[in-house]
Amino acid sequence: MIKVSKKVASIAPSLTLAISAKANELKAAGERVINFGVGEPDFNTPAHIIQAAKDALDKGYTKYVAAAGLPALKKAICKKLKTDNGLEYEPSQIVVSNGAKHSLFNALYAIIDDGDEVIIPVPYWLTYPELVKTCGGVPVFVETTRQSAYKMSPEQLEKAITPKTKALIFNSPSNPTGAVYTEEEIKKLAHVCEKHGIIVVSDEIYEKLIYGGQKHYSMAQVSPAMKALTIVINGVSKSYAMTGWRLGYLAAPPEVAKAIASFQSHCTSNVNTMTQYAAIAALEGPAKPIDDMVGQFGLRREKMLEILEGYKKYGLDFVKPDGAFYVMLVTEKLYGKSYRGRKINGSMDIADLLLTEEKVAVTPSVCFGDDTSVRLSYALSLEDMVEGLKKIEDFVREIK
Repeated sequence: MIKVSKKVASIAPSLTLAISAKANELKAAGERVINFGVGEPDFNTPAHIIQAAKDALDKGYTKYVAAAGLPALKKAICKKLKTDNGLEYEPSQIVVSNGAKHSLFNALYAIIDDGDEVIIPVPYWLTYPELVKTCGGVPVFVETTRQSAYKMSPEQLEKAITPKTKALIFNSPSNPTGAVYTEEEIKKLAHVCEKHGIIVVSDEIYEKLIYGGQKHYSMAQVSPAMKALTIVINGVSKSYAMTGWRLGYLAAPPEVAKAIASFQSHCTSNVNTMTQYAAIAALEGPAKPIDDMVGQFGLRREKMLEILEGYKKYGLDFVKPDGAFYVMLVTEKLYGKSYRGRKINGSMDIADLLLTEEKVAVTPSVCFGDDTSVRLSYALSLEDMVEGLKKIEDFVREIK
């Protein structure tokens, strides 16, 4: 019998797998399932991006390229960072990887030694602590609240720092909460990080998905000192509806980028070549398809929030999200009650019952280190969204 390593054994299985497996079983049996659990745009990749990949294939661009990314793509990323974020990087500071998740792993693996602590605000994307543990680090969780719109304060950050603190994972716009930190809020957090020399791994994958007049501000924009402490993570999956293409990137201080590029050359080599040409087209192409997609998400967001407002009479609540495509529906006042004789003890029970009884898939927030809510995505059609929300209300109405 082969015994797996302690590193792999320490990784917690995804709590969403049971829900996903059951949803797939229901679909396979012919059931109609409305899925609020999706974490990807339901729009197709824009045509000019698809065409760029086809052109690359037709031209025979199917060979190995530089492990850290095509020079033309790295230049396009530098241009994007300059234009959108006011950040100056050299192509040598960019590493292109197999999705933003891969970029996150590379960044953490490059900076964490065994026992280093990494601060993670709660609720968090469920992969963050598992990546930290994989790299030998220790996740340190900072609880945020609905009252703070799920944002960590400078005082909370300061209190969480110990002599073992190496880094902070920072995500704005946030998955799962949709929280967007303002420029002023980010500057205050950056002041604490600068003071203590804390590295920030800044996950900005939802950067373009912002609504209501809010604006994205990168931690690396705060000051030259903060930029030298920041590894920016981004990609094309969410902003350009390219989840399945698997391309993310990071921008880092020269010595960090060089180490990551070397490491990646031994692990995965380059991201598949035609995807890189497609990513160039995404970054350099017209903005209209993306603006149209974000506009549709904005309309769905408004409709979802309008409907959820009516849920408050059942004791449910939510915090208005400013970014990404998620809403945290606070369900904790239902805990301890029963649905058709079955007691509800937490968000996992809510998710399981909704799927079993109403054929509606949601993500329990226990996955995100917070058991008060379920996460609803509005990356599904408006018609399905409205129908699914009606089913959720029917379910809640029966809880006694």
